[in-house]
Amino acid sequence: MLTVMGEALVDVLSGGISASKTYVGGSPLNVAVALARLGHPVTFVSRYGNDEPGRMIREYLQANSVREALGPDGAPTSTARGTLDPAGAATYDFDFSWELPGLDRIRPALADAQLVHTGSIACVVEPGASTVLRAVESARPHATISYDPNLRPTFVRNHAEAVAQVERFVRLSDVVRTSDADLDWLYPRRSVTETAKAWLRMGPAVVAVTHGSRGASGFVDGGEVNVSGRTVEVADRVGSGDTFMAALLSGIADRELIGSAQRQHLRELSADQLRQIIDFALRASAVTVSRAGANPPYRGEVE
Repeated sequence: MLTVMGEALVDVLSGGISASKTYVGGSPLNVAVALARLGHPVTFVSRYGNDEPGRMIREYLQANSVREALGPDGAPTSTARGTLDPAGAATYDFDFSWELPGLDRIRPALADAQLVHTGSIACVVEPGASTVLRAVESARPHATISYDPNLRPTFVRNHAEAVAQVERFVRLSDVVRTSDADLDWLYPRRSVTETAKAWLRMGPAVVAVTHGSRGASGFVDGGEVNVSGRTVEVADRVGSGDTFMAALLSGIADRELIGSAQRQHLRELSADQLRQIIDFALRASAVTVSRAGANPPYRGEVE
C-alpha cells in the first residue's frame, strides 16, 4: 500500500482566447491519481469541503480507484486560478485552506503503508504542515518516504524559513524529486548539481531533478545520470512534474525497493537502474504534457 498526503484543490485554468476550464488538482492529489493509474493501490490523506468543488474531487478520486482516509469537512474547498503562458506553464492565484485533524485520525492510513509521499503546499502552510511533518516522522520507521517540494512562492513569507522547512523534509526522505527552478529559487548562489549532491548527503537514497523539456538528472551514491526529454506537442505542462514523481516511485516500487526493510537496498541502486527509472518517468510525463490539465497516463500508455 502507498499513502500520499497533501492538498486537494480545484484548478481553474485560462489562457489565450479559449474559455477557462476546471480540473481537479493539487500536486499530491495528482501524484496519488498517477500512481493509481500506474497500477498501485493508493490511500490519499487530504481535506476538502462539502461543496461542489469538493464533490468533483471525491468523484475524481473514486473514478481513479484512490482510497480516501478522510471525508469532506466544513471548510470551503481550496481553489487555484491558473493562467497559462504560451509555453503551457501555469501561474496560480490561490484561495487555500490547509488544516488536518490530529495525528490519531491519520495514523491508520500510515500504519500499513510501505511508502508515504508528500510535498508542495501541504508541507509549508500551517497548521497542516506541522501535522504532515509529524506524520512523516511517525511513518519513517516502517515506510519509504518520498518528497517533492514543488514550491509556490506565493505561500512563502520568509526565504530562510522556507529553506529550513524544505530541508527538514529532505532529511526524512528516501526519495526526493524537485525541479531546477525550485533549486534555483532555494539556493540562488550555487548550481543545481551542487544542491542535488548536497541533498543526497543529507540522507536520501535518490534525488531526481527535472529540467522541463531538457529531461531530468538523477543522483545516487553510485553516480549521476542525465536523461533527455521526449519531443511531444505540448497542450500544457500542468501536472507534468507530479506525473514524473509518481512514475519515479512506480519504478522503484516495481523493483520491490519500498518499505524500511529495503532502505539499504534502495541506497545501493545503481546509476544504470536509476537511468531506466528516470526514462520511464519522462515517458509518463510526456504523455501528461500532451493533453490538457493534470491527466496522467495509465500504465499501458507508457510501456
